[in-house]
Amino acid sequence: MKTSALRNAISIALFATLSGNAGIALAREPTPEATRADAEQEDGAGQGTTAASSPSKPASRKEATATELETVTVTGTRIRGGTTPSPVIAIGSEQIRQEGFADLGAVIRSVPQNFRGGQNPGVIGAAAGVGNQDLTGGASLNLRGLGADASLTLLNGRRLAYDGFSQAVDISAIPVEAVERLEIVPDGASAIYGSDAVGGVANVILKRDFDGVALGVRHGGATDGGLGTREYSAIAGAQWASGGLIATFKDTASDPLYARQRSYTRHLVEPYTIHGGSNARSGLLSIHQAVAEVAELRLDALRTKRDMERYVSQGAAYYRYTPDTSITLVSPSIVFFVGSDWSLTLGGTHGTDENIDERYLVSAAGSRLVTQTCHCNRSRSYEIGAEGPVFATGGGEARLAVGAGSREDAFNYRPRVAGTSYGGEERARSAYAELSLPVVAPSMGMDGIRRLEFSAALRGEDYASFGAVTTPKLGVIYDPNAHLTFKASWGRSFKAPTLLQRYQDRMAYLWSASAVGAVGTPADATVLMSYGGNADLQPERARTWSASLAVHPQALPGLEAEVTWFDIDYADRVVEPVSYPQALSNPAYAEFVDRAPTPEQVARLLAAYNSAFYNLTGAPYDPAKVVAIIRDQYVNAARQRIRGVDLSTSYRFDLERGQLAIRGSSSWLDSTQRTSAGQPVNALAGTVANPARFNGRIGAVWMSGGLTASAFANHASGVTSRRGTVSSKGASFTTLDTNLGYEIAAQGRVFPAMSFDLSVQNLLNRAPPLYAPAVATYVPYDATNYSAIGRFVSASVSMRW
Repeated sequence: MKTSALRNAISIALFATLSGNAGIALAREPTPEATRADAEQEDGAGQGTTAASSPSKPASRKEATATELETVTVTGTRIRGGTTPSPVIAIGSEQIRQEGFADLGAVIRSVPQNFRGGQNPGVIGAAAGVGNQDLTGGASLNLRGLGADASLTLLNGRRLAYDGFSQAVDISAIPVEAVERLEIVPDGASAIYGSDAVGGVANVILKRDFDGVALGVRHGGATDGGLGTREYSAIAGAQWASGGLIATFKDTASDPLYARQRSYTRHLVEPYTIHGGSNARSGLLSIHQAVAEVAELRLDALRTKRDMERYVSQGAAYYRYTPDTSITLVSPSIVFFVGSDWSLTLGGTHGTDENIDERYLVSAAGSRLVTQTCHCNRSRSYEIGAEGPVFATGGGEARLAVGAGSREDAFNYRPRVAGTSYGGEERARSAYAELSLPVVAPSMGMDGIRRLEFSAALRGEDYASFGAVTTPKLGVIYDPNAHLTFKASWGRSFKAPTLLQRYQDRMAYLWSASAVGAVGTPADATVLMSYGGNADLQPERARTWSASLAVHPQALPGLEAEVTWFDIDYADRVVEPVSYPQALSNPAYAEFVDRAPTPEQVARLLAAYNSAFYNLTGAPYDPAKVVAIIRDQYVNAARQRIRGVDLSTSYRFDLERGQLAIRGSSSWLDSTQRTSAGQPVNALAGTVANPARFNGRIGAVWMSGGLTASAFANHASGVTSRRGTVSSKGASFTTLDTNLGYEIAAQGRVFPAMSFDLSVQNLLNRAPPLYAPAVATYVPYDATNYSAIGRFVSASVSMRW
């Protein structure tokens, strides 16, 4: 596809390596006017995604300088310069600075489509499964509240190693200072990226054009006490005619937030932290180098270390948790330009994530180490891919992307004080193909059809454990005129069971029959229950739909709005299916109960679950007295339905003094779950430890000269707590964030450019809505939806040479 506005583009196309960078092109930076004109002339979408024309060879040294190079990346497609039929949320580095975000964890927590539960700082006391807890101090993406293991996070298109014991990725390990932008596709994307992308995918895109040295410092703290934070950062970059590099280092320390520092948690026995303290050090290096006019080499490397400390009281004693996490990524790749606008890419990635969790029991007798474990993750992957045009169409060029690869993930749980080691690895081979087919282009001048483009993707993965999975995706983009764009997509996605779910220590419990709901059994009757990993688990599978309407009127070139409807039918979810106190009294659990088991069945269970046997009856074990077997190990049983509507809008216009940008987004969500075929459908969205039904963020940014001021309101609707048959709905939660920044230009070579920022989160110091928790030692608020930090004030200064 040729573009008059970008006909002088000189680019290297670095097609997606490893898990699918859509394509990175080095090109002359277009002016904003050229970018807008090109979007209107060729895309008609007006959504800020520009499809750049990409010659087959990079610019010669005589034509280009490093300062003229710009990265153009499309997340959600492997077609170079392509457009995804799914909605895209793009958050650039300037927006991150304007809104006062200190790290990528804070950025994703501000996105209404993302749930704050899962692995995130301050998530404690949430009785909703092992996924909702702050194990490492990191932050993970959790789109639509499907679980952090059902949202995929990439760094420049590469997979990082999993964090902790779930298939989550710590996005906060990536230094925000090196980030050009964050792109989120909140739609099923397994046809493009493979496992985990059921809720969607986030791609962190690094800067490539930084030239110079910058130093920064930020200090802050909560005005009600706690969370005193100190950050120091350094970033250096260089550009030359054929390449460039960027390197960053960041050191952050934050104090704990204690329960005694908030009035609504002072009843908890000291010491008790409601937000752990931490120290983190992170370094990143990214290099790209063109080789003549035939290839480009690239290397991304990341290293992050974080140690955290938190306390949980336990009667007269308390536990001290000191997890220490180390994250590493090394990802080299090379792209060859083979003529006729085709590129060939080879790449590989090695990543590790090790969480050493030490727990001490502190009492009057002293401090005793009771647990020292490692949740050790490793990931290796290799991929080869090709992309280019295949034939001409009326609307331009049909382009094809094909490739193949392999991936190996390993997880090991290693106790160093007491307990049993377990773990394993998973190997998968993959192959993919994606076709972009433009049928009608604006240049054709057709009435009622300004643009029409179809896309199709298909990916096959063959796992060593459960076999093959095939995931297709179909999409269409249609512009009836220059003011409207319709997008629609249908696809299938999947998530491989986590290695914890497959290999967790297998245990057998012996209960008295009356303790699990039996009626009319002998007083000494017992029941065996299996618990733990299940090597026979199959992948979770989903069908996804999305449809969106974007409005971008030419009469108001600064206005853009988009409404999106989505529907996810998520089946075969892995759960522990039984609530054991009702195992024999509730007919809904009948499929997981074997009544009157034979001696052979009892013997097989004990042989299979021989890692640990817990006799909770108070009497010696007698296999003749076992009247039932309960199967409560992980199984593919649950089904979820997730539907909702997203709305986003932005309007940027000039004032007499400066410029004003108004932007906002919101998401309304309805999600339900049925644990198994015989059980009732239960609401997820709008209940404690699940996403609120409505989340929104709206605000404005004013810019004039070097001065920038912003204010944004965040809103989360109330959630319902259930205790037995009693339900109560809490209040909603609305906070206001503000940021004031001022930049001073460099004065010659002596005085550097400087920027000053003052940020206030939760300006009105709103406390979270309270409810009566099911467990007395839990915090009395939903930590997955609402924050207890209160007003947080921070000031930062940075200098750039």
